[in-house]
Amino acid sequence: MKKKNLIIVESPTKAKTIDRFLKNGFLIESCQGHVRDLPKGKMGIDPEKNFETQYVVPTKKRKIVNKLKKLSARAEKVYFATDEDREGEAIAWHLDYLLQHQNSFRITFDEITEEAVKQALLNPRKIDQDLVNAQQARRILDRLVGYHLSPLLWKKVVKGLSAGRVQSPAVRLIVEREREIEKFQPEEYWSIEAELEKEKERFWTKLIKKDDRTLDKLEIKNKNQVEEMTAELEKAEYRVDKINKKQSKKNPLPPFTTSTLQQEANKKLGFTVKQTMVIAQQLYEGIALDEKSLTGLITYMRTDSLHLAEKFLSESQSFIESEYGGKYHQKHVYKTKTKNAQEAHEAIRPTNCHHTPEKIAGYLNKNQLKLYDLIWRRVIASQMASEIMDTVSIDVKAGRYVLRANGLTINFAGWTKIYPEKQNEYRLPELTINQLLELKQLKPDQHFTEPPARYNEASLVKALEEYGIGRPSTYAPIISTIQNRNYVQKEQKAFCPTEIGILVNDLLVEHFPAVVDYQFTAEMENGLDEVAAGKNDYLKMLSNFYQPFIKNLKMKEKEINKRFEDEKTDQECPKCHKPLVIKMGRFGRFLACTGFPECKYTQSLGQNNNQVQEKIDVPCPKCGGEIVKKRTRKGKFFYGCANWPKCDFALWDEPINEICPRCHSLMVKKGKNIVCSNKMCK
Repeated sequence: MKKKNLIIVESPTKAKTIDRFLKNGFLIESCQGHVRDLPKGKMGIDPEKNFETQYVVPTKKRKIVNKLKKLSARAEKVYFATDEDREGEAIAWHLDYLLQHQNSFRITFDEITEEAVKQALLNPRKIDQDLVNAQQARRILDRLVGYHLSPLLWKKVVKGLSAGRVQSPAVRLIVEREREIEKFQPEEYWSIEAELEKEKERFWTKLIKKDDRTLDKLEIKNKNQVEEMTAELEKAEYRVDKINKKQSKKNPLPPFTTSTLQQEANKKLGFTVKQTMVIAQQLYEGIALDEKSLTGLITYMRTDSLHLAEKFLSESQSFIESEYGGKYHQKHVYKTKTKNAQEAHEAIRPTNCHHTPEKIAGYLNKNQLKLYDLIWRRVIASQMASEIMDTVSIDVKAGRYVLRANGLTINFAGWTKIYPEKQNEYRLPELTINQLLELKQLKPDQHFTEPPARYNEASLVKALEEYGIGRPSTYAPIISTIQNRNYVQKEQKAFCPTEIGILVNDLLVEHFPAVVDYQFTAEMENGLDEVAAGKNDYLKMLSNFYQPFIKNLKMKEKEINKRFEDEKTDQECPKCHKPLVIKMGRFGRFLACTGFPECKYTQSLGQNNNQVQEKIDVPCPKCGGEIVKKRTRKGKFFYGCANWPKCDFALWDEPINEICPRCHSLMVKKGKNIVCSNKMCK
């Protein structure tokens, strides 16, 4: 009986999808991810012996490894078809070491289609040791930082904490943004709009110039200035001064990379980064489009390339021309700006552009359909003609002032026909130079400058990419890790640091700046990219990092004082009546008995450490209770009802005992101004 060839992939789903194409002569099995790793109970790396690593087969993987050994012993050839990134290459390398097969090969493919898999089998290669070394270097670096810094944090802050090479800079981003917000002082400014009429056709204009000088956004600072200006504008004659008409084009957006898919799925679909990657993996590995087999619907979802295969470009051209007409097609070639992007990979795209979302909707669950629809529309739109818009700007002279109206109409939808972008058409009446217009009303609006927004998942991914922290495949685990460690929390879908997160960040910034320095972290990532490209020796790179790191660590162990000492309280333990103290734990402050370990009484300080700091002589407008000043877990103050949780009334700004004459909400102090607490009230 002829021996079969063994193909090993990561997941059972991927194995089932490939089995559809290779019925005879092949056995497809899954290794279910990594089969060897550094040990859990110890570091497993010896820096004194050239960073010698001790890899072990985890207990839960022994059964799978034994099965693969038996199958490979009976196979003529063994193909490692793990994912085409560094992790996939490392898995193949570990499998090769464990199986010791004399006739083993490495194959990769961008998409799980019959053509791609069979083409890969015709072009097998050796395992790329440079990619393996890059993966090993990342793993070793992360282990060195974690195993050396974490015990220090236990001693100096709280037991159970940990530090990470890429997670810590991510926390720093969030802490620094929070401090920007806390220091921010709102600044008042005003805008003035005028509604004008021409033969019963009305349109809005905005004040842009005074005495032929363009007004800065913050130039109109207070109500007195506004009243002076509006008094002049009410008496002025309004006459058309300039008309500027032009046609502009808006080119389509490029297809998705990992990073842009994560950002767009968060903004448009509300998916977390982790959720996006899980669903994308399902679409890549295969979905049952019939009863017998699975079909891979998208190309590999971990990529930083914008490249699209010529075959797809040809197929998408035929599809667009047949579905929408020839005028809607326009070939676009996108160049990846990211340094060291792997251009051999493709952008994320459907494996078959004829698998429209409408056609396969019945085979996908709700979230799979949403993400597939987003990917399909984005890449098809990327090969469509530009949107053409007719724009007009009209300047109206009013004494020594100039007001402007902007109009926009869509001439040709182009790519926005299938990938709509928010863009409101606004038609202006036909006007002529020197035409006299009638003023119908003036509308002055008060504004306040806003602080920078907290990071949400989309903006954090964008920042990580811009700073070079991690790589697209690591963004999801970074975001999960910093939340699991309780260094940051989500409030209304935005990240804010916890008190423990701030303590750890400040210690690292002060004493281990290289670990949290954005530029240093980016240089490390570039170094790993160079290792992957065969341009850098990974052992030398590890040594250059480790020697100064460990020298600094030993010095800091003696130098750093404990960051949080127990705080005395006037409360006593309800069990043994000994004094209670406030301690710091991984999840923030808590009350504990001084009689520990005999008495193990502890008490949570409540949700977000809502401790009353100061009473405010203002009644709650919701229930009539008393408003008090409180503190969040990360130490920021806010104002809430003393009857919480029965009453959930709360404000960030300090309330005063005055009611807004317009909407009857509480008035608050905002910087030096007194304003309505209702943001909808002008």
